[in-house]
Amino acid sequence: MSAARIEDYALIGDLHTAAMVSANGSIDWLCLPRFDSPACFAALLDTDAAGRWRIAPQDAGRSTRRRYRGDTLILETEWETADGLVRVTDFMPVRDRAADLVRIVEGVSGRVRMFSELILRFDYGRIVPWVTRTDRGIRAVAGPDAILISADVPMEGRDLSTVAAFDVEAGDCVTFTLTWYPSHADQPEPADPEAALAATELFWTRWSDRSTAYGPHTDAIQRSLITLKALTYLPTGGIVAAPTTSLPEQPGGPRNWDYRFCWLRDATLALQSLLTAGYTDEAAAWRDWLVRAVAGDPADLRIMYGLDGRRRLPEETLDWLSGYENSTPVRVGNAASEQLQLDVWGEVLDGLSLTRSTIGAGDDAWNVQRALVDHLADHWQEPDNGLWEMRGPRRHFTHSKVMAWVAVDRMIDGAQQFGLPGPVRRWERLRAEIRRDILANGFDQKRNTFVQAYGSKDLDASLLLIPRVGFLPPDDRRVIGTIEAIQRDLTEDGLVLRYKPQASDDGLPGGEGVFLACSFWLVDALIGAGRRDEAEALFTRLLALRNDVGLLSEEWDPHAARQLGNMPQAYSHFALIRSAFHLLSGAATTTQDRIPIGKE
Repeated sequence: MSAARIEDYALIGDLHTAAMVSANGSIDWLCLPRFDSPACFAALLDTDAAGRWRIAPQDAGRSTRRRYRGDTLILETEWETADGLVRVTDFMPVRDRAADLVRIVEGVSGRVRMFSELILRFDYGRIVPWVTRTDRGIRAVAGPDAILISADVPMEGRDLSTVAAFDVEAGDCVTFTLTWYPSHADQPEPADPEAALAATELFWTRWSDRSTAYGPHTDAIQRSLITLKALTYLPTGGIVAAPTTSLPEQPGGPRNWDYRFCWLRDATLALQSLLTAGYTDEAAAWRDWLVRAVAGDPADLRIMYGLDGRRRLPEETLDWLSGYENSTPVRVGNAASEQLQLDVWGEVLDGLSLTRSTIGAGDDAWNVQRALVDHLADHWQEPDNGLWEMRGPRRHFTHSKVMAWVAVDRMIDGAQQFGLPGPVRRWERLRAEIRRDILANGFDQKRNTFVQAYGSKDLDASLLLIPRVGFLPPDDRRVIGTIEAIQRDLTEDGLVLRYKPQASDDGLPGGEGVFLACSFWLVDALIGAGRRDEAEALFTRLLALRNDVGLLSEEWDPHAARQLGNMPQAYSHFALIRSAFHLLSGAATTTQDRIPIGKE
């Protein structure tokens, strides 16, 4: 059996890692103990033999329906069969000591024959563990990893897997618990399924109750916020871009990347989303992660970091995996971490400016900011790899220059608004110089549009961010011209491409789908341009692209009508939240114009 379609997956997690559960009841991806650890279930990127755990009615296929229980991360999957109705509830208790995954099978009506097949494979499907029996199940060990499986029904070994067949009638409840721990440590006590379920529901319900989201899109906003929380690594506050690696941007192609890291570029979007909905504790934790990660030599600023702030993320390929729909190579680590992307200086300084004006950023943060802007002042004129991490030649990307302008602008704002020390006059001259350079070299007067890079005629979706960051007003004729050019020349079926890969020389063969966040950026730009009806229509269409449990991947294939890329994608959900609040407020605000926190 091959992996399901990307949109067939739902997410569960414990704020340290996450599992991907398909609509047929199979957990096809789980890394333990952290998001960036090797997977023990890797069928998502190969066949079932790479590891998975399916619980479903015997001989059944796709479930009849599934949903999250209220505003939680508890997944309920149901099958209606000729013999009756059965429900499987999957969740991961928020971790205290051990990492647990709990699956509860409930008979709702009739009598249904169930089948559980567990295939454990450590190190991304490469290692078959040594399995022994315990009082209530099995223990599997390989190198540093140990897993206990406890169950209410007998399990037996079969062809290097562990299976169980059992019947459930109305009112019956059969539980399974998977517990990971270091193989050198004492064996932990597995979670009590019913108590863990109650505690998990209470945690997520209380967390969701803190939200100040309101209006017609509250459900979509809250599901996106829960998803962002699920992608948070609790010990440090960092938010991973996605819990998966190597889900392709083009099935069968090589554009397959590891997204289980924390991008600086996500900082402002994450902070804005969390603060807008009233989650100040999470915003403060992300801010603190950001300050720790970027501290040090400004010349050594990376575009992304590990969950704990580590800088080295060497990229390698896992050649024993066939890839999702034969999309190779399968990558772990990310070589883009070594790239020069000048826009991240702007993202970091914008994010810290945002938190200073809402929850404070601290004196240490200002010292870090000064070091960053001093470095940028000497390097903003250099070519770089750009927002999209192109692996082709470095260029003078317009968006990178705009974000350099943002970096200096936010420093001026910090000094003037909060009385913080700094050479404001020099920064004002630098800001004016960068602005002149962008308008002279990044704007095509003849076509009335900004361009992807200096000397280029190509377009880029990042140009839609120009009004959002405050570089130009949203109704400026140059902004309007850029919107119209992108709608005309950089869309497929009305949805926005990042850029045209063949024309942009990004260093890779093949193509990709439309980038979902970019279409939300168009929603924002249209609101600012006074074209609200278009914005609402596009936003409604984008909401319809979510899967049945409200999740978005990175991209959409308008021809095959399917999601593409890593799943779920934080960037897509950041953008959804922002656009939803913009539609409520009636204007596309910049990060300088803070969206008020709280309900009307």
